[in-house]
Amino acid sequence: MKILVLGGGAREHALCYAISKSPKTSAIFAIPGNYGISKIAQCTNIGLNDFESIHDFCKNNNIDLIVVGPEVPLVEGIVDFFINKKIKIFGPEKFAAQLEGSKGFMKDLCKEYHIPTANYERFNDEENALAYLKTQKVPIVIKADGLAAGKGVTVAEDSNSAELAVKEIFSGRFGKKMEVVIEEFMEGEEASYFICSDGKNFVSLVSAQDHKRVGEGDTGPNTGGMGAYSPAPIFTQEIQKQVDDKIIKPTLKAFQDKRCPYKGILYAGLMINNGIAKLVEYNIRFGDPECQVLMVRMKSDLVEMMLNSIDGKIISTNVEWEDDHCATVVMASDGYPGSFEKKTVINNLDKLSNDNNFQIFHAATIYEDEKIKADGGRVLSITAKSNKLENALDKIYSSIDLIEWPQGYFRKDIGFRALKR
Repeated sequence: MKILVLGGGAREHALCYAISKSPKTSAIFAIPGNYGISKIAQCTNIGLNDFESIHDFCKNNNIDLIVVGPEVPLVEGIVDFFINKKIKIFGPEKFAAQLEGSKGFMKDLCKEYHIPTANYERFNDEENALAYLKTQKVPIVIKADGLAAGKGVTVAEDSNSAELAVKEIFSGRFGKKMEVVIEEFMEGEEASYFICSDGKNFVSLVSAQDHKRVGEGDTGPNTGGMGAYSPAPIFTQEIQKQVDDKIIKPTLKAFQDKRCPYKGILYAGLMINNGIAKLVEYNIRFGDPECQVLMVRMKSDLVEMMLNSIDGKIISTNVEWEDDHCATVVMASDGYPGSFEKKTVINNLDKLSNDNNFQIFHAATIYEDEKIKADGGRVLSITAKSNKLENALDKIYSSIDLIEWPQGYFRKDIGFRALKR
């Protein structure tokens, strides 16, 4: 099969890596891809929201399957578009994609189907939102009701921070004026859980835990993710059963009831406290950086799983995983998620060799003037697996020591919660 991967981050590099191991794969293409992806796929620079041009590319290259990495084209309806064009595409349709595209839609669905989550209110005007804040305790969570590249959520520790977050959202900080969702703060430890659905049935993938905050000890502003590890020790079999029964199954039933069965990856962000899990948010695709650790741990054929999801045969899919622990540490441009210098040179990547236990997944990299350069915020995901989490992390950090990139930044404490256990 000729397979097209949409996206240009480390998540998409990891997907290309897993797809390349499938016996079903004859060729891999990527739009737009990046320098790392170009080593295993043919990259072409087309806008991800230019569906017609992507369709022309698919026709010209006889593409058999499209795999969508990021959330934006899913929310914009790319799956509906290609279903109408009779080209297989992996992911949820536009209506179901609102689970991530609208925080308010997701919370309302949880209320309707009694899915455990934080109490909330949603507002479309600043005055009422600020008035409501005055009646609430802190800390409190402020969310932009739309896509904000992982940066539209503020955990406000005091009233001033909460008011500022509300005002920023209504001022259009995240690209356009959005509604605001205000949620109670939930105590506990976060975990990520992934399933793959064909609209009716699903297979469980595995758990992971990521580090959203930029600073060590999970401090500072939220980012797209600074590192992850899998499995997450807090996500026990008992909690998985609870999540499947109380969260996943009611969600899939909701979309069956609404005559838009949910197909694709469903990623539940969970808060676990005293053995009870509540839903923090849903994502409609693989997480980044969680995808990197999942793809290195995955033993089964990713392409087969995706095709079974599309064709309504997920129940026959046997997904197997390496027993090893896997971790990834994100190297970002210094200053991210704020302003940072672009086109800084990264040296010595050629001193590190990729294999089944170690991978460098590229995100914002380009090749220019015979040098690899950083061209964005999150730039590399250094990923390793081993029989113990600490061994995987030792391999990652010793490898980072060999990379020469003075303008790079990374957290030195990825996995600290799991290591404490």
